[in-house]
Amino acid sequence: MFEQRSAAVRFPPTVHGRGDHGFIAMLVALAREKGFSGHVGDGANLWPAVHRSDAGRLVRLTLESAPAGSRLHAVGEEGVPFRDIAAAIGRHLDLPVRSVPPEEAESHFGWLGHIVPLDVPASNTLTRKWLAWEPAGPGLLEDMDEGHYFSAWASVWTRARAQGRAAA
Repeated sequence: MFEQRSAAVRFPPTVHGRGDHGFIAMLVALAREKGFSGHVGDGANLWPAVHRSDAGRLVRLTLESAPAGSRLHAVGEEGVPFRDIAAAIGRHLDLPVRSVPPEEAESHFGWLGHIVPLDVPASNTLTRKWLAWEPAGPGLLEDMDEGHYFSAWASVWTRARAQGRAAA
């Protein structure tokens, strides 16, 4: 007989790793298109992140042993300054990094203009305590430095997806 219980896993804006075509890939494509990598204001807003291998392990642990009714944060890094994300994109694409005024965020970032300036630090303290989960994958900036977000294939696929020509 199955034990019935529920738990919620909250994922950060960035679940990163090879093959990721989410927000970071979209930001890379946008920087290529605009000719610079941008952040809103001073870029001090924090984005939590988790490597996909750590996220997968946490989902397994949640299914196996999370306390009923628990709310878990799949956060490997509790807050990466967005300006550091923009700087990594600029460095890899050999593009300048610029501040985008808050009132121009939507015109520059499109629909991401509502997401990019968010300050969303999150804690993984209880998640680690309840499930003995220790993130072990590379951090976001380290993962970006591996270069897979900047390959020609990643660029073509992300651009096609953004234009509605690739399967989601």
